[in-house]
Amino acid sequence: MTSPSEYGTGPGDPAEPEPRILCDARALADAPPVPGGVLWKLAEPGRQLDANVVRLAPGTGVAPHREPDLDVLLFVVAGGGVLGAGTGDEPRQLTEGATVWLPHGSTRSLTAGPEGLACLTVHRRRPGMRIRPRDGA
Repeated sequence: MTSPSEYGTGPGDPAEPEPRILCDARALADAPPVPGGVLWKLAEPGRQLDANVVRLAPGTGVAPHREPDLDVLLFVVAGGGVLGAGTGDEPRQLTEGATVWLPHGSTRSLTAGPEGLACLTVHRRRPGMRIRPRDGA
């Protein structure tokens, strides 16, 4: 049998985590345009995910790069652009509502179209830097 405190509801225990609405990505995307950058960032303590709503100004983008460790989910909130999926692969048009999986190990680039591009990105949280003793020390 479990006691109430095992669920974080006993005296002095932290409250049980509760689902909550964090932002309205569409409203952020519809706000007056900014040159580009992060419009919102998940910053909840104890989270296991990282998430951002990012706006790219028209014609700007993210240069080709390879992410060796993390799968990334990208959801186009507003605007559109082009996903470059690596050497020898055809660029793919992105429009509002597109959901893209960028598997770890893949090379990718992103270029905003004439209306710019606002997207939500979600991936596993990177572990923080840790100081460790040297081997043999």
